[in-house]
Amino acid sequence: MAKTSTTTQGLRAAIERSGYYPALVAEAVEAAIGGEAIRSYLVHQETTFDANEVRRHVTVLVLTGNRFIVSHTDEQNADTTSPTPYATTSTESVKLGRISSVVVSRVVANPESYAPGTLPREVVLTIGWGAVARIDLEPAACGDPNCEADHGYTGNSTADDLSLRVSEAGDGPETVRQALAFAQSLSEATADPTH
Repeated sequence: MAKTSTTTQGLRAAIERSGYYPALVAEAVEAAIGGEAIRSYLVHQETTFDANEVRRHVTVLVLTGNRFIVSHTDEQNADTTSPTPYATTSTESVKLGRISSVVVSRVVANPESYAPGTLPREVVLTIGWGAVARIDLEPAACGDPNCEADHGYTGNSTADDLSLRVSEAGDGPETVRQALAFAQSLSEATADPTH
């Protein structure tokens, strides 16, 4: 990347460590960041098994002074649209003021003996900014068991733009630490009244 700050170098090193098309991922992320300074980042590589295929996916989250940037890169096998394997990379830039929720779920072993500062074995980071919402509906009812009236529907709408799971066993303790640090930085940035 063109910038020389320690944080930018750390981001570049994390992308390279992921080993997942680092030149492609770095170029897409750099283009999205532009000239802004990086406040925090998280690089997460995930391998999934789909029938007889192994698929890789990398997600890069970057926090700048004004924006939250999400980059996803997926690989695809040759198919009817392409005779050779290919990768798709996309970036989304979200103004910090649009972030409506930052949810951090921690899974800890032996909670009865938990000591503050102990690393969770798993962290799920869910971030909502209104691009994707999930609606769960169910028929509404009244308290009368003999009532046959139509009471419409009741339900919940949940912002569900991004959910990222990291675990100590699968990703290593450093990735769990980075996920927690990124979540804290993002929470603090969205609490800033100037955004």
